[in-house]
Amino acid sequence: MIRTRSIARGVIKAILAAASLRAACVTTRMTANVVLITGATGRIGKEVVARLSANNGFVVRAAAHSADKAARLKDLGAHEVVEFDYKNPETWAAACKDVSVVYSASLDPLLEHHFAFCDYLGTIRDQIKHVVRISCMGADTNTACYDKNKHVTREGAQIPLMLQHYWWGEERLIRNGLPLTVLRNNFFMNHLLKTDTENIDKEGWFSNPLGTTRNSFVSTSDIGEAAAVILAEGPEKHANKFYDLTGPQPQSMFEIAEDLSEALGKKVEYRPQDMVQFEKDFGETRAAFFEYLGNGFYTRCSPDFYNIVGRRPTTYAEYLKNKGAAGETGLEELYQANLWKKGVDAMKDAAKAK
Repeated sequence: MIRTRSIARGVIKAILAAASLRAACVTTRMTANVVLITGATGRIGKEVVARLSANNGFVVRAAAHSADKAARLKDLGAHEVVEFDYKNPETWAAACKDVSVVYSASLDPLLEHHFAFCDYLGTIRDQIKHVVRISCMGADTNTACYDKNKHVTREGAQIPLMLQHYWWGEERLIRNGLPLTVLRNNFFMNHLLKTDTENIDKEGWFSNPLGTTRNSFVSTSDIGEAAAVILAEGPEKHANKFYDLTGPQPQSMFEIAEDLSEALGKKVEYRPQDMVQFEKDFGETRAAFFEYLGNGFYTRCSPDFYNIVGRRPTTYAEYLKNKGAAGETGLEELYQANLWKKGVDAMKDAAKAK
């Protein structure tokens, strides 16, 4: 009888402890900041979801364009998954309900839709404590004095339109009075190789016009880590801050080929490409951006990642081999979705944005 009562008391204590834990979780969720992660299925967004979901101060709401992405985002730790479409404003109100923090990322061709979403956030800015925006350096007029009509190396030409677009995306958030942090990133590691994966696999080579120019390409895992730290530390430390994120080591295409060869366990050759042919393959807007990559504008290494996170940035060789918070290596990421296709000018319509 005594033993039975002891067991009963133990069961009751376990039930009460579980109830207390559930109550604590509910309380935490009720008091936590709801953060909307746009672009949650993207290379950086996945890292932000995985890292921030471990922070008890946030309810991570991952935005997904389609329902089939929900399971993967839940696996990464997202507490909620909501439908969100930059092209469909009817999805915005529900996605932003109770949101106080926004991670802002959008595909390059969606600039005008990003503008519209910025304006929507402006209408609810009283509830928005912090926005962290993914961007690129080279055209801003708030922390620098870039003149859009002055190209770095070519007389009579403007700063590449894609760089202007990145700044306009930042500027729209500023104009709407939102507490803002911007990560101005160098060109992403792997980004320039994604259009050549078939050649790499079948014939062992890739091409582009960058040649011997060394660029400090940045790991998307690093960008996600920096964004998660900034979101966690909040606007008190990071509002109205603009950070340049780069890799730790400027590399030429020949050196990139060496790192890729080692990761794949086979010889991969870099073959220089003429800029004229590259423009035919991908269009004038993207080619103009690559001209800046080819003239040394993105060679320097920035200390900003170290100052945010407390370690040096990831090298390309490390990125290819090591898993990020989302559980994928850079080599695995190389073979995932890619906006750019040879023979298609993905920026044709977006180039008309004003």
